[in-house]
Amino acid sequence: MRMKEDDDALQASIKMLERTSKGVECSELEAITFQGIQADQDGNWHAGAIATLIDGLGALTVNSFTGKSKASVDLTISLYSSAKIQEEVEIEAKVVGSRGKLTSVLVEVKRKGNGELIALGAAILSI
Repeated sequence: MRMKEDDDALQASIKMLERTSKGVECSELEAITFQGIQADQDGNWHAGAIATLIDGLGALTVNSFTGKSKASVDLTISLYSSAKIQEEVEIEAKVVGSRGKLTSVLVEVKRKGNGELIALGAAILSI
């Protein structure tokens, strides 16, 4: 039975992510951030937009793992490189641990093609 619950939570998270990317299902803050990802003066993603993206995707990843919405209680982001607004990136988010009411997630943003690490985010989320 647990396998079915896990699959249902995963499918719900995938739908939520698809709807969020289209601006259909998200908070006003997420909509503003994801619609017009802010650029710095050089046309690169603004660090705050990357942080919001990592936080949001981390929460969705934890939701797919636990089936529950959680809030970040700790968020650490390391920026290693920059990316232009229209540049394609690959984002991988995974749960790395869970204990009690806390779940840890790791989010990597990499340049598509050469895999260069752009940003690494680690978050701890709680119910």
